[in-house]
Formats: sequence, structure tokens, C-alpha cells
Amino acid sequence: MSGAAVTGRPVRLGVLGCADIAVRRVLPALAGVPGVRLAAVASRDGARAARVTGVFGGDPVEGYGALLARPDVDAVYVPLPAALHAPWVERALAAGKHVLAEKPLTTRVADTVRLVGAARAAGLVLRENVMFVHHPRHHRVRRLLREGAIGEPRALIAAFAIPPRPADDIRYRPELGGGALLDVGSYPLRAARFLLGDGLGVVGATLRTDGAREVDVSGTALLAGPGGVTAQVYFGMEHHYTSRYEVVGSAGRLTVDRAFTPPADLPTTVVVERADGTERLELEPFDQCAGTVDAFVRAVAAGAGTTGDAIVRQAELIADVHRSAGREARPAPRPARDAAEGEDR
Repeated sequence: MSGAAVTGRPVRLGVLGCADIAVRRVLPALAGVPGVRLAAVASRDGARAARVTGVFGGDPVEGYGALLARPDVDAVYVPLPAALHAPWVERALAAGKHVLAEKPLTTRVADTVRLVGAARAAGLVLRENVMFVHHPRHHRVRRLLREGAIGEPRALIAAFAIPPRPADDIRYRPELGGGALLDVGSYPLRAARFLLGDGLGVVGATLRTDGAREVDVSGTALLAGPGGVTAQVYFGMEHHYTSRYEVVGSAGRLTVDRAFTPPADLPTTVVVERADGTERLELEPFDQCAGTVDAFVRAVAAGAGTTGDAIVRQAELIADVHRSAGREARPAPRPARDAAEGEDR
């Protein structure tokens, strides 16, 4: 099945690796998404794959390559560490599989462009798993901005920061694509693009290391766009948990808290402040993980193919932040056997 729509049956999904995000978020959400069936889960450790499939279903497979060779897998989810995405996504596309990969798709713009081109040429769906853009709350915010709810947008301030991780966390390993920018930094940058458009460019940026690690642990960036609109984002892995954004306009302010990773059962709120008062818009709980899987499955079933423009623009923006901060993105490492040293995420 190379580039064909899946019709008359569920999309058969394989998972490359037993990463934490797969086991904790994606596989539980999968059960509530229509039109998809978990076909197989691969790990270097066959026993580990068997433990996961014992809970969620599907066949355990030893080795990622073995899963890609299966004719009963239409699409794959790739939750591996960032630096290992490029080789395994490339192999998945070459095997004729549609791909949903954790963000960032790769650690280098050139690799991202190459993979998007490969997916287009093969007629395959390639998606980057940015969950929050599938939450109805952010689409409501975008409509409010377009309708002039706060006048002309002037500035966005967005932040995503988390407390320090355990010392052996892959986010601290440069060879696996670690660092705050590639992980938590991608959220406020994507929010700026989602709400203000793709005309934003990097004016300045900083990235901080703590001396004990080889990766950036925090940073900030200032972006500017058409008409003088600006976006200030900050991110880090050494902070009190913060996940929010606000947009200040000529006639009001709009605020969203718990913006990027709200629990699936949490009612959400958009606060709109204007001179005539404050309005709190309440939205029903929504599982944004299920939302992103559902969007991927629908694209596969419809044979929608891949545009890839949003993925490439995000990679370019991250690279621009690296450059503005006086750092260049690291080249991806050569993949180890089955890339298994990075399964836990």
C-alpha cells in the first residue's frame, strides 16, 4: 500500500518504540478514535513490546525494521527521541507507510525538507504530532482574533516551562536531540505562528546552559511580523510549571492558561478583557491527543497526502532561534541498531 487511501477497513497502525509518551498518552487515546486499529508495537526488547501489547492490543515485534516490513501495517507512529526521527521516518516512508512522528520531525531543516519531499512524492501522509493545535480552544481564539474581539493584535506573550527532569532524561542528551528549544520551546513558537500567521521572523534570541549539561535548558525569543505585531516566547526545563499565552490588542487582551498540555477531562477557559468588562468563555473538556490521532487517521483514510508547509516553517523558525542565539542546530547522529537507546521519552 504505497500512498493509497485506506478504504473499507480501519487504518492499521504500528508503533516504533515503547516510549513514555506512547504508553502514557497516545495508546490510551487510540482506543477512543474511530477508524484505527493498533496492529503492532515494536521494541528492541521483545518482552517489553509484549508487555505493552498485553495492555493495548496488537502484536509485539522485536526490532523496528521488522515492523516496517509487515504488510498488515498501513501507518506508523514514531515516538523516538528527536535525533532518531529522521532515519526511521525515512525508512517508514520508503516502506510505503504513512507517518505520525513526535515533534520535532527532525533536528535539521534539510532533513525535514527531504522527508516532506519524500512523503509528497510517494503520496503518503506525514504529520508532526503537535497536539495542542487540535484543541478547539485555540481555534476559538483564532476566530476571536479574526473577528476583532480585542481589536488589532499587537503582541503575543507565550511561555511553556517545566521543572527539572531526572538527570538521565533524554532531554539532557545532545546526541539524541535534547535541549529546551527542541522540546518545550516548540510549543510557544508554534502558538505564535498559529495565532499570528507565518510572517513572523526572529529578531533576537537567547539560549542558556547551566554548565553541567551540554544542552540548552532555557531560552527566549523575540519575533516580529507584518504591521509591527510582535511575539515574545520563553521556555525552559528549570522552572515552575508554566503553560500559557496572552494576546494584547488595540482594544483588549485575551488570555489562555494551561494552554499546551491540558488534561483530557479539564474544562478550559478563554478570558477576554475589554474596556467594557471581562468575559470568560467556557469550553467543554477535549482530549487533544485523541484529536491529533483522529486528524491523522482521517487524512490516511482519505488519501489526503502531505503538504508539509507547516512542518518546514516550524523547523526553519527553530533553526533561526538557534542562529540568533549564536548556536547552530546539531547534526543528527548515525542511528544505532534499531535506535533503541532512546526508547524512553
